[in-house]
Amino acid sequence: MMTSMTGYGRGEAESGGIAVSIELRSVNGRFLEVVARLPRRLALRENDIKEIVRKRALRGKISLTASIERGGNGELPLRLNPAAAKAYYKLLNNLRKTLRLKQTVKLEHLLQFSEIFEPQEIENADEKEWETTQLALGKALDELTRMRLKEGGQLELDFRKRLEILSQLVDRIEMLSGDQIPRERTRLRERVAQLIENALVDPGRLELELALLADKLDVTEECVRFRSHVKFFLEAMASEEAAGRKLNFLIQEMNREVNTMGSKSSDTGIAHLVVQAKDELEKIREQLQNIE
Repeated sequence: MMTSMTGYGRGEAESGGIAVSIELRSVNGRFLEVVARLPRRLALRENDIKEIVRKRALRGKISLTASIERGGNGELPLRLNPAAAKAYYKLLNNLRKTLRLKQTVKLEHLLQFSEIFEPQEIENADEKEWETTQLALGKALDELTRMRLKEGGQLELDFRKRLEILSQLVDRIEMLSGDQIPRERTRLRERVAQLIENALVDPGRLELELALLADKLDVTEECVRFRSHVKFFLEAMASEEAAGRKLNFLIQEMNREVNTMGSKSSDTGIAHLVVQAKDELEKIREQLQNIE
């Protein structure tokens, strides 16, 4: 089944007073690019997070945003630094005396100095956060994958309809081309007769030129190759592997065959059908930019 590169996924997980929320946004791109915006406590895990995402996606630009919150029962990762608090208290008192201020030193003054608190290593805190992050990331990736598959399925239905239209157009081009060859033969004979009038013409040479003309007008080979490309296109869509690049190549080849059909004919009916076919191919090509 085909997978779109466009999608959204959100995952949340909570454990031991730690709540992690992750959002994923994916858009089309030639290669896989993962851009992560992480809180400071997850910064060291950025490569691990990106590697998990890479295992679930092959192409597209994926933006990841994560947040961590600690509940009321969570341990605070800070502790008091008594020495720093006393030093600042003494320093502020000396300043008060130097300036002969009557105001006393209060707790709110000391809280202006971040050094009175220092990080505290909570037992297994990093592991708890990482385990919870992986759970949230897994849920976000599941939702993202479901959305990408759903959109890919809708695009596949559209492609099948357009391929059916294209096959009908090519059938009509082949039929009109077959009718065109006898007409062109007759017209060429009449023109030659008018030019030479009573002059002698080598019948063998004339037949050779007519055969060459018929070969130039015949689009059978192009129609056969076009149908072959359609077959491979349908097979690639049904494959479990990412098919975006292969489908783009096949559409280019189909377009090449249709262009050749148009260049081989001066018939207005065929020219009109070629324009319709190229329009359908362009619509498929535009949508293929979203396929992984």
